[in-house]
This record gives sequence, C-alpha cells and structure tokens, in this order.
Amino acid sequence: MSEIQVLKPQKTWSHLAARRRKPSEYEIVSTNLHYNDKRPDSPYELDPNMFMNQWYKKNTFGTALKHDDWNAFRDPDEVVYRTYNLTQDGQETYVFSLFDQFNEREHDKALDPRWAGTLARLYTPARYLFHTLQMASAYVGQVSPASTLTNCNYFQMADSLRWLSHTAYRTKELSRSFADKGFGEDERRYWEEDPAWQGFRELMEKALTVWDWGEAITVLTLVVKPAIEETVLRRLGESARHNGDTLLGLITDAQLIDVARHRRWAAAFVAMALQTPGNLELMKSWIAKWEPLADRAIDAYCAALPDVPGAAESARAATRDLRRGLGL
Repeated sequence: MSEIQVLKPQKTWSHLAARRRKPSEYEIVSTNLHYNDKRPDSPYELDPNMFMNQWYKKNTFGTALKHDDWNAFRDPDEVVYRTYNLTQDGQETYVFSLFDQFNEREHDKALDPRWAGTLARLYTPARYLFHTLQMASAYVGQVSPASTLTNCNYFQMADSLRWLSHTAYRTKELSRSFADKGFGEDERRYWEEDPAWQGFRELMEKALTVWDWGEAITVLTLVVKPAIEETVLRRLGESARHNGDTLLGLITDAQLIDVARHRRWAAAFVAMALQTPGNLELMKSWIAKWEPLADRAIDAYCAALPDVPGAAESARAATRDLRRGLGL
C-alpha cells in the first residue's frame, strides 16, 4: 500500500511569500493582478490570432523596452484606491474651498478685462488638453505589462480628469463676470485654431496614436507631461499671479502637487527600465524623436503668455533637467 502524501496548504498571498512577512495593503491589492501575462501566445486565452491577442502580443509583450520582471515595479508612494480617494478628497476640498472663498471676495470682478481675455484664450481651452492627457494615461495603463504600472497610470488619469473639472468649473464662473469673452463657447475654436494651442494639439494627437507600450509610456511620462506641466501649469500660474489672478496661481500649485507624485513613480519606472542593457539608448532615441515636437508646443504657447519673460526657455530647460536627473 502506497503512502499517502499530505500536501501543505498554500499560503495566502503565496506570490509574496519570499518577503517572509505579512504583505502590506499596497502589495495585496496592487501586485500581480494581471492575468493576460500567463500565456505568451494567447494573453486573453482565446484564439491566438484574435485581434486583441495580436494587439497585446505586438504592443505590450513585443515592445523593445524589456525587463525580466515588470511585476517587480513598485510605486514609491504605494498609492491604492482607498488612499488615493482619501488624499484627493482632501485636495478637492482645498481646491473648492478656494473657489468658495474667492467667489465670496468677488475675485473675478477685480480682474482686468484684458487678463480675462487671456484666460479665455490660454486657460479655459485647457480642458481639451487635460482630456487628451486622461486618454493617454488610460491607454498606457490598459496595455501595461504589470498591474502596479497600470495603477499608477490610472491614478494619473484620474488626476487629469480632476484638472479638467477644475477648469470647467472656473469656465462657468468666469462666464458670469465676463459675458463678452466667450467663456463656455469659444474653447473648441481656440483649441482647434489658435496658434498658441496648435503645438500641443499636434503633440497630443500624435502621442495618442503611439500603440507600442514602451514608446507610449516613455513619450507620455518623459516628454509630453513635463512639457505641459512646465508650461500650461507652472508658467501659466506665474503669469496669473503677475496679473492679479491669485486664484489661478493657487489652483495650478495644487495641481503641481499631483505632478510631483507622478514624477516620483516615473523616476522609479525609469530606474527599473535602465537595469536592462539597451533600454537607455532606446529611451533616449524615443525622447530625441519627440522632444522637438514638445519644444515647438512649449514655444507656441509661451509666445502668447503675458508677463513671464523667458517662459519658453525656462520651461524647455526644466523638461531637460527632469530627464537629465533621471539619467536620460
């Protein structure tokens, strides 16, 4: 009679057992959640030749940006859905308290009508730009090879939607004080036709057609977002303060807090990517390909931005300082 083998029960969170400690909340709810990386020939366990399987095999697992284990990526801030909502609920409370306080002080009535015209041209159309950022983060997150990378992009996507919402709220407020400036009516025309926006419109329309995950995350994280953040957030905020619009300066300051968090996880991603030989040269080639387009977008927008001398030069320098600091 053969001996009966008693099997030891598998430990909970067995894929995290190597750490020899109880996993953190972040590790439990964020790591190794994708199932489409289990079968290389058929990510979604259907016909390998099905369009979706072909897409992921080519654009996610077939990217030239390689790493032995993308699932080892960790967000430095260890953000999860619960803590994201807690943090950003506080951020939204702060921003909307700004709206309420400045509304009570009749802030908009004190704005120079010429500055109101600038806002109609260079600020309120930004909701289109922020929506393109939202879409780009959604795609990169969807096709990421690791759930921890997906989560970072999805929280970034949510931040873009929040920025859009702030802009839409201010658009309505400004329309009440400046009925003749086209607030809530002319934003699409500015976005599609005004020279100040055409660089960013071209940049985003082209970035949204990058299907390869490695190039898409590099372009979005290291070229597109820094260009927008250093220009449409930071330099616009400076211009606002110089023109008596303290409210917009404080709004962009709050949004730049989100940017700082995005850049922390981006730095961790780059550090991980550069562990693989060849990735440094590959990422540099993608940056070199897209940087001129981003520079033209910065130049076009800053050329229309009042009272910020050297805005374009300082914005371009800031994007390069960021990449240089990451080893790129």
